[in-house]
Amino acid sequence: MASSEPTERRRERRPSVGAPIADLQGPVGPGFSRPKHKRTFTGFGPSEIKGVEASIPEPLREAWRKHSATEFTSKDEFERDFVRHIETTLARSLYNCDELAAYSGTALAFRDRLIIEWNRTQQRQTFTDQKRVYYLSLEFLMGRALDNAMLNVGMKDVARDGLADLGFRIEDAITQEHDAALGNGGLGRLAACFLDSMATLNYPAWGYGLRYRYGIFKQEIVNGYQMEVPDYWLDNNPWEFPRHDITVDIQFYGHVTKYQDENGKVCHSWESGETVQAVAYDVPIPGYRTKTTNNLRLWSSKASSGEFDFQKFNAGDYESAVADQQTAETISAVLYPNDNLERGKELRLKQQYFWCAASLYDIVRRFKKTNRAWSEFPDQVAIQLNDTHPTLAIVELQRILIDVEGLEWDEAWRIVIGTFGYTNHTVLPEALEKWSVPLMQNLLPRHLQIIYDINLFFLQSVEKRFPNDRDMLSRVSIIEESHPKMVRMAHIAIIGSHKVNGVAELHSDLIKTTIFKDFVQIYGPDRFTNVTNGITPRRWLHQANPALSALIAEKLGGYEFLTDLTLLDKLETFVDDKNFRREWSDIKAKNKLRLARLIKDLTGYSVNPNSLFDVQVKRIHEYKRQQLNIFGVIHRYLSIKAMTPEQRKKVVPRVSIFGGKAAPGYWMAKSIIYLINSVAAVVNKDDDIGDLLKVIFIEDYNVSKAEIICPASDISEHISTAGTEASGTSNMKFVLNGGLIIGTCDGANIEITREIGEQNIFLFGNLAEDVEDLRHRHFYGGFQLDPQLKRVFETIKAGTFGDPSSFNSLISSIEEHGDYYLVSDDFNSYIATHEMVDKEFQNQEEWLAKSITSVARMGFFSMDRVTNEYADSIWNVEPLDIAD
Repeated sequence: MASSEPTERRRERRPSVGAPIADLQGPVGPGFSRPKHKRTFTGFGPSEIKGVEASIPEPLREAWRKHSATEFTSKDEFERDFVRHIETTLARSLYNCDELAAYSGTALAFRDRLIIEWNRTQQRQTFTDQKRVYYLSLEFLMGRALDNAMLNVGMKDVARDGLADLGFRIEDAITQEHDAALGNGGLGRLAACFLDSMATLNYPAWGYGLRYRYGIFKQEIVNGYQMEVPDYWLDNNPWEFPRHDITVDIQFYGHVTKYQDENGKVCHSWESGETVQAVAYDVPIPGYRTKTTNNLRLWSSKASSGEFDFQKFNAGDYESAVADQQTAETISAVLYPNDNLERGKELRLKQQYFWCAASLYDIVRRFKKTNRAWSEFPDQVAIQLNDTHPTLAIVELQRILIDVEGLEWDEAWRIVIGTFGYTNHTVLPEALEKWSVPLMQNLLPRHLQIIYDINLFFLQSVEKRFPNDRDMLSRVSIIEESHPKMVRMAHIAIIGSHKVNGVAELHSDLIKTTIFKDFVQIYGPDRFTNVTNGITPRRWLHQANPALSALIAEKLGGYEFLTDLTLLDKLETFVDDKNFRREWSDIKAKNKLRLARLIKDLTGYSVNPNSLFDVQVKRIHEYKRQQLNIFGVIHRYLSIKAMTPEQRKKVVPRVSIFGGKAAPGYWMAKSIIYLINSVAAVVNKDDDIGDLLKVIFIEDYNVSKAEIICPASDISEHISTAGTEASGTSNMKFVLNGGLIIGTCDGANIEITREIGEQNIFLFGNLAEDVEDLRHRHFYGGFQLDPQLKRVFETIKAGTFGDPSSFNSLISSIEEHGDYYLVSDDFNSYIATHEMVDKEFQNQEEWLAKSITSVARMGFFSMDRVTNEYADSIWNVEPLDIAD
């Protein structure tokens, strides 16, 4: 369990003067090498750290001082570094310097400065030897790094002026960078916001993930259909550092041998059938206006026993000569390989264990260098599981402790529970990961044994407390007695963690009253908590919407709100200020014009920026109900078509904007994308409609495009079936940029409503407590299709938007298969609420007041608040200021 003792007492647990400290891990500074002997810790303050630095030979120390300036003193200095990298690092002539080279030169110049703070941060964290956080996430949706780095170190204006002198626009250079393709949706963006906040708040922290060579995929729209192609984001990436000296051999397959050691203790030896090597790649994560630069370590897979077989090659067996290399590299090739086939399922499980095992090896190695007792491991290490993907880390740590380090089971298990926290991101039972026992037995035989032992001891303890309740034992068992038997990963995560948290109040209440209610009865409510998600205002306001950020700073007297978002509440005093409203409106208009240009570039469609911009951009999934949105668009189209010319003059022009990726094997989601594009092909060319309605699908939606879309939104759609969205963070991004929401009472929409006021949000639809009753009624009492939705379906079936058979699955899921996501039940309310939106939008003065008020009340949704809550209630970790 996380300690609840006072801060003063926790500080007393730090090593005393004279205690051994760890040698350096991770990046080291210029002139430094990892010490080959144990140093003696002599204190924690800046002077004591400098005392350690003083042990470096004077010539090296003097060279380090000259090299270690971390900021450009002038634009001339930036220009010198820029030119040096163009001519030496890139080996380009300045006469042959294009925008891509300008980006690379700028990135490398800033990277040099960032590395120095990175090195200092790692050194200080190692010397002070206090508790660290390790954040395990299968996704890190980082976006572009250069703009973020320039803003965080406060040197963007210097770069802008310097590049201008050299004949370049900074905006053109920034757009040359590929988004880091390490994630897909909100899960990955949340992880990226965590990294930003942990660095900004000076928490000692590392992220651990996988280095996907091709990302999830690059989405292309061909004839209306989603096509998946590789995302070659690594082709020009100056922000990662390969650590070829940090490699881990990861075992798969094989068998387990049981034996007795010399003391008669029963031991297990896992003899591998295949070994793959994990290679570390590090990415610096700078904090905002702080010296702290934390680390994101990504693992890449390669063959451990040579990449090329000369014997096979010389024998003419060219394919087999590189087969081992290709097989190994598939592990880190793609995020979420298609698991519709058994081989895909095996690759996913292999991928998860590979990443968890490499990360645990690294964490344990770092701890062991402190020479602390194993009982202190939870006092030094906090590991946060971002969803169920890293759950195998629990089993792997138990394996390390009992098989490798020789601890007794109970002692090891106490350490494991004290170390891990688990963040749950779904209440959908089908979204909770399960792996078949036969698959686990084949791939990870020792881990399956440990899982069975964890389950046995857990069920024995449950049976003692709840005798003769066999139904409960079945419900909470890690092993699901199906055919084949399945391993429930969420159950392992709960049993092996000291804290389980949801990410919004409604979500946290639902997991305690539905899917995990038995565990609440077993452990009591203390193990379960809520930490409502947030976003980082540095990227999602300051970087995405610099003009609005500057206006707010002007009114609030500075940019302090970027690290204390609650200061935004002072904006309410300007709600009735006409000049302020005009400036606010002008910024929104320019942002909409910028998005209109992007739409033209990507799709060829021209949109009127004076229209209402209606946006739904997120992962494509039935529960997020993009199908409800496009059915509503069709209803609007039919309504306008039926109007007289005089009636059309009163219609509020609207641009309905969609974006997001569908999983390659998710046919229904792909069908939604095809319907959106098919409707766009008809509506956008209808002369009767003109600018009254446009439909846009933005392909390959990513962070950089979101930074353009969010500031331009008038209304954004967060319309998931009530009780299905854990939290959502895109809703927060849109509101922070002055857009309003149409949404259901789901996820964080409820808390956003509480903060900004019901009058500033458009809510519709059934409540979460009614959902199961409605589904029951559909199944047993008959299903009645909403009349307005029926008209939409008839239009689709008539072939208005192309071959109707292409949309049979979407329609039949509602008409014939129970309408699980309640599209028909909520359709009338949805349409009526959009009519209210139209009416409100026509009163622009009132709309502006809603926009300003909403932004002013968004202080609660800062990721800094979230990070501090985790640090206090889950991790029990303190900040460490990286001073000069």
